[in-house]
Amino acid sequence: MGTNEELLVQPVQEIPDKLYFRIGEVAKLAGIKPYVLRFWETEFPGLGPKKSGTGHRLYRRKDVELVLEIKRLLYEQRFTIEGARKFLGSRLRPELKAVPEPVKPKKAQGQLFAPDPAPALELVRKELRAIADMLK
Repeated sequence: MGTNEELLVQPVQEIPDKLYFRIGEVAKLAGIKPYVLRFWETEFPGLGPKKSGTGHRLYRRKDVELVLEIKRLLYEQRFTIEGARKFLGSRLRPELKAVPEPVKPKKAQGQLFAPDPAPALELVRKELRAIADMLK
């Protein structure tokens, strides 16, 4: 047996330099059955091959790479499908983490401008004038 570091290093799967791959080719590259690929398409939103005019699935290189990553997570890392989906979602879409959740206005804030905003605006004007006077 090797060290833990040796166990973590996985051999890189060689993907042929092609634009599109058919389902049988992808299944063979990944070492899985085509029905597993079709099932994964329903479970992983990022995996969506194009369809040819005759209805055949055409996978791009990034789809093949994703299939290999899904296989690694499920078979080697022992993730559940839901866990792998969440892991890939957080890793493939980091920009979604950066977007803050929208702040829902509190009822008091909503009532600030309802129905006549004039008194509230006058209060804001007075406060801004006071601040401007302090800055002079």
